[in-house]
Amino acid sequence: MAAKLSGSGGGRYETEQNSEINVTPFVDVMLVLLIIFMVAAPLASVTVQVALPPAVAEPSANPPKPVYISIQSNGSIYVGDFQTDLADLGDDLRSNIGQRNPERERIFIRADRDTMYGDFMGVMNMLQDNGFYSVALIGEEDN
Repeated sequence: MAAKLSGSGGGRYETEQNSEINVTPFVDVMLVLLIIFMVAAPLASVTVQVALPPAVAEPSANPPKPVYISIQSNGSIYVGDFQTDLADLGDDLRSNIGQRNPERERIFIRADRDTMYGDFMGVMNMLQDNGFYSVALIGEEDN
């Protein structure tokens, strides 16, 4: 902060505050940055002319609809919105994913907080027995 020496009145070492903003350092920094960007901008552009061939790759399809397994506290199992049992879980999942590869398919599991561990492990074991190895567990965010 700048200070101005007082020429009249007051003590010998009394100073007043200068409330004017000094913009000179700000302008100096901006001019230096402008010069740097003016020099660097032409170096970043490509000047070699190339005739690019058309793209022949198929456009990627939308990601498939995710498959959710829900386990209620009483042990009821649902694939999506449809109830199933442990014995039919693999077949219901295969019909739900269609022609997609089960080894590459991610299955999302939602389980009630009061679900018995044995019910959950039964579902996990059945998924592994049917070739579904990618599993994601869904939880509620803490707010």
